[in-house]
Amino acid sequence: MSRHTEARFEIASWDETPFEDGDDSTKLTEALVSKRYEGDIVGTSTTKWLMSYAPDKSALFVGVEYITGTIGGKKGSIVVFHDGEYRDGVATADLQVASGTNELANVAGSGKFLADPAGTMTLDLDGAW
Repeated sequence: MSRHTEARFEIASWDETPFEDGDDSTKLTEALVSKRYEGDIVGTSTTKWLMSYAPDKSALFVGVEYITGTIGGKKGSIVVFHDGEYRDGVATADLQVASGTNELANVAGSGKFLADPAGTMTLDLDGAW
């Protein structure tokens, strides 16, 4: 059975550092980000993003997020992969659930991430609901 989940998030911390010397056209960074979720996801997460910036300040990024708490009424944690883009102050990403623990151990699925002033994430999850 599939279950649609929606949550809002707030960035709790952001630590971004360059990992390669370069100019504006080759800026590469890694960011360690903590978030707090509310909605169908109640909990916290830690995300590691690798980002490649362009001269216009847009960026492509990939990342891995570890979310722990309650998702759709089930307790546990999930690991989510991000494949995204940052442009004009808004980050978007396609999401894929890689694994889960406890009551979320059999959950799989995909979704979308939107980091704008509202900060939202949606996931369509399959598994043991």
